[in-house]
Amino acid sequence: MLRKFYELMMFSYAYHARWEKEVSDNIFQSRRRLLLLIALLIPILVVGYLEASGKDFLGGKQAYGPVYYTSLIFWGSSAVGFIAGLITGCIGAGGGFVIAPALMSMGVKGIMAVGTDQFHIFAKAIMGTVIHKKLGNVNIALAIAFLIGSVGGATVGGYINRTLYNIDPILSDLFISLVYALILGILGFYALYDFIVTRRKAKAGAIASTSIKAQVGLTQVAIKLQSIKFPPPLIRFDEDFGGRQISWLFLAMGGFVVGLLAAIMGVGGGFITFPMFIFVFGVSTATTVGTDIFQIIFTAGYASITQYAIYGFVFYTLAMGLLLGSLIGIQIGALTTKVVPGIVIRGFYALTILAGFVNRATVLPDKLRSLNMLDWSRETCYIIAQVGNVLFWGIIGAFGFWVLFEFFRHLKELREEV
Repeated sequence: MLRKFYELMMFSYAYHARWEKEVSDNIFQSRRRLLLLIALLIPILVVGYLEASGKDFLGGKQAYGPVYYTSLIFWGSSAVGFIAGLITGCIGAGGGFVIAPALMSMGVKGIMAVGTDQFHIFAKAIMGTVIHKKLGNVNIALAIAFLIGSVGGATVGGYINRTLYNIDPILSDLFISLVYALILGILGFYALYDFIVTRRKAKAGAIASTSIKAQVGLTQVAIKLQSIKFPPPLIRFDEDFGGRQISWLFLAMGGFVVGLLAAIMGVGGGFITFPMFIFVFGVSTATTVGTDIFQIIFTAGYASITQYAIYGFVFYTLAMGLLLGSLIGIQIGALTTKVVPGIVIRGFYALTILAGFVNRATVLPDKLRSLNMLDWSRETCYIIAQVGNVLFWGIIGAFGFWVLFEFFRHLKELREEV
């Protein structure tokens, strides 16, 4: 059961990567969208120039701007977005999971990192997605029932983050780091196990490829839920597959879980939506793909604006840096997959996820010490955190270097294919 759930999640990553590549293509291939992106970046570049020249500027440290603004923050977030784009494009998974940990490692408060990441997802989606291309695979009633729950979950998740931050910013960072450590630990260690098993089978010739099957038959859980006719209304879907139905309440409950995780972690929530729809609700792959992307756009938009932006927890400069970097990174990452074996990609997925886990797990002792919940010395906690920081940046930096090396090494070959 766990392996099927994991395979469905990996398949969803592949579709998300394909969608993000489409978003990037739509922006770079459209003069109007490209001009809009440039227009969004102009204020940042102008402010950076004025800052470098030593002049005061509207929105600067002396006046109305973010207290901690420097042009270095913009370029740092662009680098983070670029690495996340490389991971998403090349591996087809995990890129969004490194953004919040990376920003927090740069000194950004956890709640600001989460809100900014959510806003960057939403901004990228509305700029580059042609929604009508996906609507053919979206059951509107199914999507609305799910979004009712995801909006509720995002509201609760945003409230939890803000409440903890108002009590103590360190408590907020501790909570976000703990959630990331738990999620990435489970995903990372299972991904490493899956990579080792798959690699052994590939060497032994037991499997012909590393492809992942997306569709499974109706599970016992899905059959049970679809047999419950209460409470109404019942949502009908998959008419092409003979027609299925399920109570709106189960969809809303699933949406609540996705919205809660999305708002707390700053991710789109698709890593859980896809396996939930197929494995728990019994929805076909085609309908799941469209509905998953549909919910990401609206859940990220609602969470980023109503739960973070209006409370001042979205850093515009960071969001634009993430946007620019990820748009470029995913292009290079997607091209590199054409010249890199699939088994290697699985290995790097496990490695990058575990890097995020180590990054967040190693800061926990210092956060607990700061809250007087752990009687360790400051020096010990600092050393542990720094070791995790070095490992995190070392691993994702090495990954980025490797992808760029492979990209430029096969540049001639890739040009001939285009």
